[in-house]
Amino acid sequence: MGAKVDAHAMYLGERINTAAFEQHALSSVPLAIRGGASGIAVLFRYGVVVLIGLTASEEKEFLDRLRPRIGGLFDSVDEETATVEIAGDGEDQVPAGGPIQLRQLSPERLLVIADALAKSVVLAHDEREAAKVFEVIEPFAKELSDHGRTKRSRTEMMRLIGKALLVQHRVSGRVAITEKPDALWDRPDLERLYARLEDEYELRERVETLNRKLAVISETAATLADIIDTRRALRLELIVVLLIAFEVVIGVYQIAIGRGH
Repeated sequence: MGAKVDAHAMYLGERINTAAFEQHALSSVPLAIRGGASGIAVLFRYGVVVLIGLTASEEKEFLDRLRPRIGGLFDSVDEETATVEIAGDGEDQVPAGGPIQLRQLSPERLLVIADALAKSVVLAHDEREAAKVFEVIEPFAKELSDHGRTKRSRTEMMRLIGKALLVQHRVSGRVAITEKPDALWDRPDLERLYARLEDEYELRERVETLNRKLAVISETAATLADIIDTRRALRLELIVVLLIAFEVVIGVYQIAIGRGH
C-alpha cells in the first residue's frame, strides 16, 4: 500500500458563505481549495466542510478562518472521518470498516469521497433531530392511546409539525442526498467508486428510514392537531347551544311575566 491521508467531514452550521474562497478554487461545484501545506478543503454551501490531508494544526487554522463565514453555527458538530490510501493497480475499493483504497489520489476521486462524507454527516445530524422529535411525540401518542384524548395544546403540536417539515426540507431540498455528485458528470468512470461509498455509508437506506420517521411524526402530529380542533369545535357548539337555551328560557320567562299582567 502507498501513502495515506485522512478525510475529515464536519457539519458546522446551516450554510457557508463560500464567496471569499472562490478565487482560489480548484473545483467550483463543489468548491474545493488548497488547505494546509498539501491538502484540500471541500466546502459545501449547506454547511459542511471536508478537509483532506491536513494536519490537526492546519485544520484548526483553516476552521478559524472559515468560522466567520458560517451562518447558523451549530452548538455541536457532527463529524465523519475516513482514511484514504493509494492501493496501486486495480479498481478503487471501499472495504467495510477499512480504509478507502484508490488507484491514485486524483482531485476527482477526492471530490467523490468528500461528497459521500458530507452527505453522511448531514444525515447523522438529521437522524438525531428526528430522534429528538420522536422522544417528544411519544408521550402524546401514549396519552392518546391510554385515555383516548390529550390535554396538550395545538401550539405544541404545530411546533412538532414545524420540526418535522424542517428536517424533511433539508433532506429533500438543500442537501440532495440521493443525487450523484457533480464530479461524475465529467468522470462517469468514477460511478462505481461512488456506488461503493454510497453502500458503505448506507446513504439511500438512511434517507428512506429518515423519511419514514418524518412521515410518522407529521401524521401523528396532524392527527393530534385535528383532535384538538375537533374538541374546540365541540366546545363552540356547546356554547352556541347554551346561548340558544338561555334565550329560550328568557323568552319563556318574558311570556310568562306578560301573561301574569
